[in-house]
Amino acid sequence: MTNFIFKPLFISLFFIQSAFCVDYSEMSTQELLAIIGYVKPANQKKFIKELESRKTNMNKKEKAIYEKNKQKINSK
Repeated sequence: MTNFIFKPLFISLFFIQSAFCVDYSEMSTQELLAIIGYVKPANQKKFIKELESRKTNMNKKEKAIYEKNKQKINSK
């Protein structure tokens, strides 16, 4: 239920932020996971680098979400 509420919020915040400078290090891991598949191709390298740097610190739930959605990263 909370994922249903927060995911659209995070996506909306991302699109608002993307109108300006994108700094993925300022985003939470949950925010990064929520926008997998929505990152502009020009920002893909920075996004993947930030996501990969956090992989070792992800909890089991976050890792499961990451693994489930990893194929969406390069789909654009």
